[in-house]
Amino acid sequence: MKDQTRDRLRRVTTATVSYQLLKRGIRDIFMQGVAPLDPNCGRVVGEAYTLRYIPARGDIAGVTSLGSTENLARRAIEECPAGSILAVDARREAHCGTLGDILATRLKVRGVAGVVTDGGVRDAEAVRAIGLPVFSAGPAAPASPALHVPAGLQEPVACGGIAVFPGDVIVADGDGCVVVPRALADSVAEDATNQEEIEAFIQKLIAAGRPIIGTYPPDDAVRAEFETWLRDGRPRII
Repeated sequence: MKDQTRDRLRRVTTATVSYQLLKRGIRDIFMQGVAPLDPNCGRVVGEAYTLRYIPARGDIAGVTSLGSTENLARRAIEECPAGSILAVDARREAHCGTLGDILATRLKVRGVAGVVTDGGVRDAEAVRAIGLPVFSAGPAAPASPALHVPAGLQEPVACGGIAVFPGDVIVADGDGCVVVPRALADSVAEDATNQEEIEAFIQKLIAAGRPIIGTYPPDDAVRAEFETWLRDGRPRII
């Protein structure tokens, strides 16, 4: 992802991003049941690095597998690139953890931007204190081997009911998580920035008493007024 694209997406909301994707005919991009563990974590942007779980089975699951060098969940913690977001397909099993405070600490130290999982998070209070942005189905005490076996790394997954491909761009904030197809990230970031600029102007007009019709969405007259407002240095609207 280009630095300019990342910077632009950090300044716009998931609501704006989702609207830009809707304009492009893409509707299924908002993860269901995935919310910030800490409501004050702010906005997070990063390319998806994916981990996929399948249901546990007696002959392939268990706590002993956690120490294996081939354990894909442990590999994900060590291999997820700095600046990326670890996107975990936990089959929307909210009552089992997919991350705890020790793993969150390692990701934070390695410079990973955040974690998005449709499963639960263990040690939730401690994870919040670490400062790594985590978006999940909520707190859950049981460890992952109770329900999960890691089965795929860096392959297409479903997270919160949404398709996520490695390298897709995830934008997450207080409203939730939106997935931007990698090929569209640059154009979505540019158009989202422009949308928020004119919407800030529209918000001022509405606060000053303008009616919705003709103002939002803006008609040609309001767009012309916006351009004049920009040229005049964004004066106060009364």
